[in-house]
Amino acid sequence: MPPQPEAPSPESPLRLAVWSGPRNISTALMRSFGNRADTWVCDEPFYAYYLLRTRLDHPGRDEVIAAHETDWEKVVDFLTGPVPGGKPVFYQKHMAHHYLPELGEAWFPLLTHAFLIRDPREMLLSLSKKLEAPRLEDTGLAVQVKIFEQARSETGRVPPVVDSRDLLLDPGGVLALFCETVGLVFDQTMLSWPPQRRPTDGIWAKYWYDAVEASTGWEPYRPAHGELPPHLEEVQALCRPFYEQLHAHRLHL
Repeated sequence: MPPQPEAPSPESPLRLAVWSGPRNISTALMRSFGNRADTWVCDEPFYAYYLLRTRLDHPGRDEVIAAHETDWEKVVDFLTGPVPGGKPVFYQKHMAHHYLPELGEAWFPLLTHAFLIRDPREMLLSLSKKLEAPRLEDTGLAVQVKIFEQARSETGRVPPVVDSRDLLLDPGGVLALFCETVGLVFDQTMLSWPPQRRPTDGIWAKYWYDAVEASTGWEPYRPAHGELPPHLEEVQALCRPFYEQLHAHRLHL
């Protein structure tokens, strides 16, 4: 058997960058890791810079820019520096579309990269309730594939990919496999958490997190119902190849 990696420690922490798209249950996964005693979480650290740079009309845009760090180099220093609280695990919830080209890749090897995906049809049905006319760029899927390939090239290993449907169908099994893949011991506290907002949530929580703030654990998987309008059917068709490329590598029992 190959040698097992050493457990993370404050001196040698696991900085776990989980790249997602919107409406992929990414906040629930952040809650799950945030309930571990050994883990510090951060919430979409590049969002303020992304909104300042793109000027996209997202809910609460000006509030986000005013309240959060807009210097991306300082954000990178935070993500790759000492873990807050001296924790051995630093869980970083990233939206892949927030990664803009100027951020570069020099800091990528300092992180362990993982990916969270969702079927494009279900994702777009949910996202269209928050954004009027979502585009391929708003899903982050193309950027997820780019970062996935970069991480695979740098490490020589396939980075872990979690599909949200698999996670909701078997939270304990998929989380245990995910933890094993990144060198952690699964903790039962990842299956439930107290409701309410967290100090580590972004200021945008009041616009996006209503469901997860009321949650106390993983909800059962329920297929999304509804028809996509024609313009979103076109976006779904653009999303599908990127999703399938990542889905082919997903962790499953």
